[in-house]
Amino acid sequence: MNEGKQIAEDSNSPQRGHAAHKQLLKKHRRSHAWVSGFFLIVHLLCILMPLGIIVTWSFTASWPWPELLPQEFSSRGLVELFSPRQGLGLVLGQSVGIALGTALLSTVIATCAARALAFHDFFGKELFRFASVLPFLIPSTVFAMGIQVLFIRAGLANTVLGVILAHTIVSLPYAIAIMGEVTIAAGMRLEQQARVLGASPLRTCLHVQVPQLLPGILSAASMVYIISFSQYFLTLLIGGGAVKTLATVMFPFLTSGDRTIASAYGLVFLLATLVVFFLFELLLKRFANREVSYFEG
Repeated sequence: MNEGKQIAEDSNSPQRGHAAHKQLLKKHRRSHAWVSGFFLIVHLLCILMPLGIIVTWSFTASWPWPELLPQEFSSRGLVELFSPRQGLGLVLGQSVGIALGTALLSTVIATCAARALAFHDFFGKELFRFASVLPFLIPSTVFAMGIQVLFIRAGLANTVLGVILAHTIVSLPYAIAIMGEVTIAAGMRLEQQARVLGASPLRTCLHVQVPQLLPGILSAASMVYIISFSQYFLTLLIGGGAVKTLATVMFPFLTSGDRTIASAYGLVFLLATLVVFFLFELLLKRFANREVSYFEG
C-alpha cells in the first residue's frame, strides 16, 4: 500500500515541478513588465517634457520664476518667425539642402573608406585609419580656424559648397565608424557569389552591396544629417554670415535670452528634421522592397 502511494507521488512530482516552474516564469514576466513599463514612462517623460516646454515657450510672453505656469501668452514668436524679413523659407531650404548634401557626400565616402579598411591591405592603412578620426581629437575651434584659412585660399569661403565640405570633414569619422561595423558584418560572400554567377560590378553593387548595407547607410546618413543641421560655429565661420541656416539664425535669440522666438525656431528645427527623416526612411524602404521583388522574380 505504502509502495503504491510512493509510486503515485513520484509520478506526480514532475507535474508539480512543471507547475511551479510556470508560476515562477509568470512572476518573472510580471516583474519584468513592471520594470520595463517604469523605464518606458521615464524615457517618454524625458522626451515629452522638454518638447512640451518648447511648445509652451513658443506662445508665452511672460513666465517668471518661480511660477509653474506662464503668466501671459502671446503669438509674437510665430509672427516674428513667419515675417518676410526673416526669410524662413530660404533659410529652411538652405539648411535642409546643406544637411542632405553633407549626408550624401559623407555616406558615399564613408562606405568606400569602410570597404577599403575592412577588406583590403595597402600601404599606410593604419595611418589612414588614424587620420579618419582626427576630427574627433582636434578641438572644433582649432579645426575651424585652420580650415577657414585653407578655404579662403581655395575660394570656398562664404559659399554653400565650402560649408558642405567643412561639415563633411567633421562628420566623416562618425559615418566611417558606423559603416565600418556594418561592412564587416555584411562580409563579401554574397558579392563573390554574384560575381561568380556572372553579375557585373555595377549590378553587384546595386542589387547586392547596397541592400546589404541599407541599415548602416540609414544610420550613418541620419547621424551626419543631425550633425550638419545643428552646426553653428563652423557654418558661421566658413559661411561668413552669407550662408544662413536655422542654427545660425536661432543661436542669437538663444544667447540674447529671447526664449519665445528661440523656441519657435526650435519647433521648426525639430519638425524639419522629423519630416526629412520620415521621407528618407520611406525612400529607403521602397528601395528595399524593390530589391526583394527583384530577387523573387
